[in-house]
Amino acid sequence: MSAVPIEVAAGIVVRDAHILITRRRAGTHLGGLWEFPGGKRHAGESWEACLARELEEELAIGVTVGAIRPETVHHYPSQSVHLRFYECAFVRGEPRPVECDAIAWALPSELKDYEFPEADQELVTLLAGGEGA
Repeated sequence: MSAVPIEVAAGIVVRDAHILITRRRAGTHLGGLWEFPGGKRHAGESWEACLARELEEELAIGVTVGAIRPETVHHYPSQSVHLRFYECAFVRGEPRPVECDAIAWALPSELKDYEFPEADQELVTLLAGGEGA
Protein backbone atom coordinates (compact mmCIF):
# COMPACT_ATOMS: atom_id res chain seq x y z
CA MET A 1 0.00 0.00 0.00
CA SER A 2 1.21 3.51 -0.80
CA ALA A 3 2.61 5.27 2.27
CA VAL A 4 1.48 8.70 1.07
CA PRO A 5 -2.22 9.01 0.23
CA ILE A 6 -3.18 10.10 -3.28
CA GLU A 7 -4.75 13.56 -3.00
CA VAL A 8 -8.09 13.86 -4.78
CA ALA A 9 -10.47 16.83 -5.02
CA ALA A 10 -14.12 16.00 -5.78
CA GLY A 11 -17.08 18.25 -6.45
CA ILE A 12 -20.64 18.36 -5.25
CA VAL A 13 -22.04 19.98 -8.40
CA VAL A 14 -25.69 20.94 -7.96
CA ARG A 15 -28.17 22.01 -10.63
CA ASP A 16 -31.94 22.20 -10.10
CA ALA A 17 -31.62 20.32 -6.77
CA HIS A 18 -29.83 17.40 -8.50
CA ILE A 19 -26.22 16.36 -7.83
CA LEU A 20 -23.90 15.41 -10.69
CA ILE A 21 -22.29 11.97 -10.34
CA THR A 22 -20.11 9.99 -12.72
CA ARG A 23 -19.44 6.29 -13.26
CA ARG A 24 -15.82 5.10 -13.33
CA ARG A 25 -14.66 3.31 -16.47
CA ALA A 26 -14.60 -0.48 -16.38
CA GLY A 27 -11.09 -1.84 -16.04
CA THR A 28 -9.88 1.06 -13.87
CA HIS A 29 -9.46 1.15 -10.08
CA LEU A 30 -13.01 0.93 -8.69
CA GLY A 31 -14.36 0.65 -12.25
CA GLY A 32 -18.14 0.60 -12.58
CA LEU A 33 -18.76 2.48 -9.33
CA TRP A 34 -20.35 5.92 -9.18
CA GLU A 35 -18.52 8.88 -7.65
CA PHE A 36 -18.53 12.61 -7.22
CA PRO A 37 -16.49 13.98 -10.14
CA GLY A 38 -12.95 15.19 -9.64
CA GLY A 39 -9.41 13.94 -9.76
CA LYS A 40 -5.84 13.83 -8.55
CA ARG A 41 -4.10 16.98 -7.39
CA HIS A 42 -0.83 17.89 -9.11
CA ALA A 43 2.21 18.99 -7.07
CA GLY A 44 1.94 22.68 -6.22
CA GLU A 45 -1.68 22.91 -7.38
CA SER A 46 -4.35 24.21 -5.01
CA TRP A 47 -7.22 21.85 -4.23
CA GLU A 48 -9.68 24.29 -5.78
CA ALA A 49 -7.65 24.73 -8.99
CA CYS A 50 -7.32 20.95 -9.23
CA LEU A 51 -11.08 20.46 -9.03
CA ALA A 52 -11.88 23.16 -11.60
CA ARG A 53 -9.27 21.67 -13.98
CA GLU A 54 -10.48 18.09 -13.53
CA LEU A 55 -14.14 18.98 -14.15
CA GLU A 56 -13.16 20.83 -17.33
CA GLU A 57 -11.02 17.91 -18.55
CA GLU A 58 -13.33 15.07 -17.55
CA LEU A 59 -16.77 16.57 -18.17
CA ALA A 60 -16.22 19.71 -20.29
CA ILE A 61 -17.92 21.94 -17.71
CA GLY A 62 -16.95 25.08 -15.86
CA VAL A 63 -17.63 25.52 -12.15
CA THR A 64 -16.88 27.92 -9.35
CA VAL A 65 -15.42 25.96 -6.45
CA GLY A 66 -16.96 26.92 -3.13
CA ALA A 67 -16.88 25.73 0.47
CA ILE A 68 -15.15 22.56 1.51
CA ARG A 69 -17.41 19.80 2.79
CA PRO A 70 -16.33 16.52 4.41
CA GLU A 71 -12.73 15.47 4.05
CA THR A 72 -11.56 11.89 4.51
CA VAL A 73 -8.58 9.58 4.20
CA HIS A 74 -9.54 6.08 3.12
CA HIS A 75 -7.27 3.04 2.91
CA TYR A 76 -7.95 0.59 0.09
CA PRO A 77 -5.87 -2.61 -0.12
CA SER A 78 -3.69 -1.24 -2.94
CA GLN A 79 -3.57 2.48 -2.07
CA SER A 80 -4.75 5.22 0.24
CA VAL A 81 -6.69 8.27 -0.88
CA HIS A 82 -7.10 11.69 0.76
CA LEU A 83 -10.41 13.07 -0.51
CA ARG A 84 -11.62 16.64 -0.15
CA PHE A 85 -15.17 17.36 -1.27
CA TYR A 86 -16.19 20.89 -2.33
CA GLU A 87 -19.50 22.53 -3.13
CA CYS A 88 -19.45 23.70 -6.75
CA ALA A 89 -21.62 26.21 -8.57
CA PHE A 90 -22.37 25.11 -12.13
CA VAL A 91 -21.20 27.91 -14.48
CA ARG A 92 -21.07 26.68 -18.08
CA GLY A 93 -21.22 23.75 -20.46
CA GLU A 94 -23.34 20.63 -20.57
CA PRO A 95 -21.58 17.71 -18.86
CA ARG A 96 -20.55 14.87 -21.11
CA PRO A 97 -18.63 11.71 -20.20
CA VAL A 98 -15.18 12.57 -21.59
CA GLU A 99 -13.17 10.59 -19.00
CA CYS A 100 -15.88 8.38 -17.48
CA ASP A 101 -18.45 5.78 -18.59
CA ALA A 102 -21.59 7.75 -17.76
CA ILE A 103 -23.02 10.72 -15.92
CA ALA A 104 -26.23 11.15 -13.96
CA TRP A 105 -28.06 13.91 -12.13
CA ALA A 106 -29.48 12.46 -8.90
CA LEU A 107 -31.60 13.94 -6.16
CA PRO A 108 -29.85 13.67 -2.78
CA SER A 109 -32.39 11.04 -1.69
CA GLU A 110 -31.54 8.95 -4.79
CA LEU A 111 -27.78 8.75 -4.13
CA LYS A 112 -28.22 5.61 -2.02
CA ASP A 113 -29.57 3.86 -5.14
CA TYR A 114 -26.12 4.08 -6.78
CA GLU A 115 -23.07 2.03 -5.84
CA PHE A 116 -20.26 4.34 -4.61
CA PRO A 117 -16.71 3.54 -3.43
CA GLU A 118 -16.23 3.13 0.32
CA ALA A 119 -14.42 6.47 0.53
CA ASP A 120 -17.58 8.30 -0.65
CA GLN A 121 -20.05 6.58 1.69
CA GLU A 122 -19.94 9.17 4.48
CA LEU A 123 -20.82 11.97 2.05
CA VAL A 124 -23.53 9.90 0.34
CA THR A 125 -25.13 9.24 3.73
CA LEU A 126 -24.84 12.91 4.71
CA LEU A 127 -26.40 14.19 1.47
CA ALA A 128 -29.09 11.49 1.26
CA GLY A 129 -30.08 12.22 4.84
CA GLY A 130 -31.40 15.61 3.88
CA GLU A 131 -28.35 17.76 4.58
CA GLY A 132 -28.04 19.26 1.11
CA ALA A 133 -24.94 20.62 -0.55
